[in-house]
Amino acid sequence: MVMDGPVETQPETAQTQPPAPAPQPRKSRAIMWIVAVVLCLAIGIIIHSGIHSRVEAKAELTRATQQAALPVVAVVHPRPGSAAEEIALPGNTQAFIDTPVYARTSGYLKKWYVDIGTRVHKGQLLAEIETPELDQQLAQAQAELKNAQANLQLAQITAARWKHLLETNSVSRQETDQAVSDLNSKQALVASNEANVRRLQELQSFEHVYAPFDGVITARNVDIGALIDAGQNTTPKELFHIASIQKLRVYIPVPEVYAASVKTGEKATLTLDEFPGQTFTGTITRSSQAIDPVSRTLNVEVDVDNPRGQLLPGAYAFVHLKVPPAEGAVTVPANALIFRKEGMRVAVVRNGKVQMVPIAIGHDYGDTVEVVAGLSPTDAIVVDPSDSLENGAAVQIAAKGAAQ
Repeated sequence: MVMDGPVETQPETAQTQPPAPAPQPRKSRAIMWIVAVVLCLAIGIIIHSGIHSRVEAKAELTRATQQAALPVVAVVHPRPGSAAEEIALPGNTQAFIDTPVYARTSGYLKKWYVDIGTRVHKGQLLAEIETPELDQQLAQAQAELKNAQANLQLAQITAARWKHLLETNSVSRQETDQAVSDLNSKQALVASNEANVRRLQELQSFEHVYAPFDGVITARNVDIGALIDAGQNTTPKELFHIASIQKLRVYIPVPEVYAASVKTGEKATLTLDEFPGQTFTGTITRSSQAIDPVSRTLNVEVDVDNPRGQLLPGAYAFVHLKVPPAEGAVTVPANALIFRKEGMRVAVVRNGKVQMVPIAIGHDYGDTVEVVAGLSPTDAIVVDPSDSLENGAAVQIAAKGAAQ
């Protein structure tokens, strides 16, 4: 439809506002794609990290489970050297010389001069014995000797005269030889009587009993008037008992395992209960050089100087001997030993696994033992091992035991 009137025309371009810019769809789409990619990456990272953490947690759980399934063992390291370098062996002190004193002649005890506990010197008079019968025998023998000497003197004169007469052929040679033979017989008889007198004089000298050495009288078994019978067909009676205590002997039985360690001339120390805190020094002087097949011990003598007489014979003492440790030996607890049919073993942890190592025992000290072969101080040995522990078994070391 055509309307009348003036027709309105659009204003000119120069006189109107510029139109709004058209949207840019390409740029918007690029931003949206970037945001989407970032979101996808973020979501992927989150998902991946969650899966990875779950995988790690599962692996850690698996490791923890496997670790928990391993038996836990306590270990110690062997100590270098021997746990003890000294052994104490019991023994009894004995006088260096200990002897009874008997009478050599028969009679009656006239007097004694010493009693128990008396310290005497060599040659000191101990007692006197009356010997009336012996005195009479000696007097008779001396008289017979004088008679024999008188006969010898006459025989010498007769033989000399016959020899002189033989030179002038006044007597026969036969008669002269008889006179000379009679002289020889009389000389032999005199010698016999002299020997008999000397024998009886020796017996008479035993009327005085003397100390044979320096010592102390430990027993007196006779008194004045006691009959002393020194006959050959009777058991002699002990008059005194004397002991030399300036030096004492101690015999000790050394076990066979230590026999090779005992050396003559080495020092040893003694301890006695009656002298707490004191030690006495002795010297190993000799040994039997043979093992007793019954006790399996070596008899060893230790001599101890006792100048003040402080130690008494018969006392119970402990002799301490130094025992050199075996070369390369180590000491392990006794509860680490494993007794198997193959022999003595210890369990050593190496690279997380158990190895049953054979060992050689040196000395047994009770709670510890000396191992002379098979171990080194760096080995980690299992203490209190279970019976089910086998060679090659995987184990874990307890933290406390590993620190030992």
